[in-house]
Amino acid sequence: MDTHQELENTRAARAVALGQAQLLIEALPWIKESTGKTVVVKYGGAAMTDDTLRADVMSDIVLLKLIGLNPVIVHGGGRDISLYSERLGLPVEFKDGFRVTPPEVMEIVKMVLIGKINQELVAQLNEHGHLAVGLNGADGHILKARQQSPEMGQVGIIEQVDTTLIRDLIEADYIPVIASVAVGADGASYNINADLVAGALAAAIGAHKVAFLTDVDGLYEDFEDKSTLISRMRLAEARALLEHSAASGTLSTGMIPKIQACVEAVGAGVPRAHILNGTLPHALLLEMFTDQGVGTMILQDSECALPEDFNEYPEGNLASKLHGSGHGGGGGFFDFVTKL
Repeated sequence: MDTHQELENTRAARAVALGQAQLLIEALPWIKESTGKTVVVKYGGAAMTDDTLRADVMSDIVLLKLIGLNPVIVHGGGRDISLYSERLGLPVEFKDGFRVTPPEVMEIVKMVLIGKINQELVAQLNEHGHLAVGLNGADGHILKARQQSPEMGQVGIIEQVDTTLIRDLIEADYIPVIASVAVGADGASYNINADLVAGALAAAIGAHKVAFLTDVDGLYEDFEDKSTLISRMRLAEARALLEHSAASGTLSTGMIPKIQACVEAVGAGVPRAHILNGTLPHALLLEMFTDQGVGTMILQDSECALPEDFNEYPEGNLASKLHGSGHGGGGGFFDFVTKL
């Protein structure tokens, strides 16, 4: 290789490096805004079943932790539950978007969610260090539930969220990974939709954001027309969409609990909820640390409309210096550039 070619190669490599550095500088405002904040990530869909995508998502979550965020993962595992139920000759039945869960299927739900998927996710995160702890809603009675209806079996409705154990783990610098199984007053286990768990948990813990990784790019005005993606939606619009869908059936059964969870979280004070395509590599990072973002964002009707009793998970150490506040309640959130 001659000297001229070596110089050209050096210049090209330097240009690539400078471009990468520029990306980091452009991400700085979003990193500064988010450092020290708690983010709930609902993980599911194809991003969970594809090994490469799963490795990417786990790496992104580790990066969030290293940057200084407090990620909390909530996961389901519907495809694996159906697969193992079929292998064992058990029925796979859905009603209004929820899995009919008789006691024998509930055992499969626990086996798959707690014994298989949860442990796999924890192991993959812990390849990067001693970072993750696996939980389910029965641990520390994080999720208390009651039966939705007798005909649905052990499908539960969340009645109470106890964040004590999760807060302890965050304070100890761990990433909680939570399977969407709850416990009843009688000690029975209940199958809970993971989207609804993520929304309820984000509301209870005072999360900065909640993100739902799914198989589509977000909400569409017309799903058949991909140019109609809704990039952002106010809380009142999301509530109206749910009401309209209840009357007309415009939303798919899989999207309804996601919108319900977004409405619950944002209505309780969580500033932003995001519906993202988990099959898009690094969708979490694109949404959180770029100007454009991806997917659909649901936010407060007014930037000053947070409920007075909303208590955002407290910041500490470096984060309190960056945000000019030594405590929670969203100290520096609105003092910084917002992502609209």
